[in-house]
Amino acid sequence: MFTHISTYDIVIIGAGFSGINLLYHLRKLGYSCRIYESGTDLGGTWHWNTYPGCRTWSFREKYPSADESRAYFAHVEKVLDIKKDVDFETSVTGAWYDVNAGGKRKWRVETSTGKPTHCRFLISCVGTGAERYLPDFSGLETFTGDVCHSACWPKDGIQVAGKKVAVIGTGASGVQIVQSWAKEAESLVVFQRTPNLALPMQQETLSPETQKALKEDAPRIFAQREKTLSGLLEQPDPRATFDVTFEEREAFYQALYTIGGFSFLLSSFSDLMVDEKANRAAYDFWAKRTRARITDPRKRDLLAPLEPPHPIGSKRSCYEQDYFEMLDRPNVELVNLREPGRAIAAIKPDGIETADGTFYRVDVIALATGFNSVTGSLTRISGLRNTSGTTLADEWKIDGASSYLGMTRKGYPNMFLCYAVHGPTFLSNGPASIEIQSRWIVDAIRKMDETGLISVEPTEEAEKNWKTTVNTFTDMTLLGKADSWWVGANIPGKKREMLAFPGGLPLYEDICRQALQNWDGFVTL
Repeated sequence: MFTHISTYDIVIIGAGFSGINLLYHLRKLGYSCRIYESGTDLGGTWHWNTYPGCRTWSFREKYPSADESRAYFAHVEKVLDIKKDVDFETSVTGAWYDVNAGGKRKWRVETSTGKPTHCRFLISCVGTGAERYLPDFSGLETFTGDVCHSACWPKDGIQVAGKKVAVIGTGASGVQIVQSWAKEAESLVVFQRTPNLALPMQQETLSPETQKALKEDAPRIFAQREKTLSGLLEQPDPRATFDVTFEEREAFYQALYTIGGFSFLLSSFSDLMVDEKANRAAYDFWAKRTRARITDPRKRDLLAPLEPPHPIGSKRSCYEQDYFEMLDRPNVELVNLREPGRAIAAIKPDGIETADGTFYRVDVIALATGFNSVTGSLTRISGLRNTSGTTLADEWKIDGASSYLGMTRKGYPNMFLCYAVHGPTFLSNGPASIEIQSRWIVDAIRKMDETGLISVEPTEEAEKNWKTTVNTFTDMTLLGKADSWWVGANIPGKKREMLAFPGGLPLYEDICRQALQNWDGFVTL
């Protein structure tokens, strides 16, 4: 039983990109800060994601391994000495704004260690993928082989050479696991619900000269990325799809496809995400190129159907290196979960059984089943509640998710959110979005102290208007046309709604900065 209550100016939940960035800048201003991190090291997503093939962006490769990302966080620690202000293996289990804490208005934070904390400001940096989603597979606990969700992969990996293995799910982690396991396992069965309209990674190793040039150009790159819609350097072509001839259009698509990554979407014609016919033209090119890589006719129709499952770009298109070639291998079987009788009925001690009685004997199962994305990272904190005593989980279960500017929430004075609901979040380059929001949060805290404010929180009207703004932008595009985790459609019973602001980084920052000038939309005390 802890009798002493630690007190800080600011408690930050999570030691990923956003938590570290905020700690660094707030600490420089003299604020006492503490990060509570459930993992054992810095990195957030890149601490947890160790499944085979996991990649992000850095310097030695265009898309380096997760190991290199962890090496980057080790470098950050060496230079900035972050860990001295972090409690690891400590999960926040509850938090509420206590008007009587120590005779002052403060947040009371409770953790898995039983150690309570008081703070003036609470900042959530929990990201979008803290709550794993695991479908209710009957008999999963009886499986006698290795079974693992992609988000909690063993540090030493899973040996699959010579084994019969299965991957359930074909999102980002599923794509990457398939690419690795198909080469190693005796046999692989992949359970797919929706084809992943994956884009070619076009991986390359960067020469020392290229690495040096990138580092020297970093200030310009970092400044430029915040001027684009996505926070990446690509910008849409000003022409509309049908302003050019078919031949010109095909050549343009091919050039973007050859560059790789998100260029095919972000540098495409200006009407790609607002006009269904324009989007269909881009999809048809992608399908033609992808189908040419698959020799098996059945797999070809399942992986790159002639009719699009949804508008391309309205659901996350993952990067791939040889995903379609690996699925085309004879040792790989593809199960269409949408086909009558092919849904997973049960997990048996030695395999997987579908509804029609087909049995797949496997030694290892990878659960690439995703997350209760964006909202789940916050609602999993069961004791996070507003000033009326209602938990955030109950609020959002009734009314759906909402925030003001993607960074604040009515009923939670002096709580700030970073990379969360109704910010640019997953519709942007994460670090660029995080830095824009972090600067705003730091400036908001400084402004409060400079003007003698005790607390700020948004009004109900401001929160409703912001949600309307998010929905209005969504309705102007094709983003709501796909059943994706972007709109919560991957979780049974979850309200279907856009969970990020689709208006782009420059507009988002302008709106947030204007609101901060006079605390527009806020109640101040």
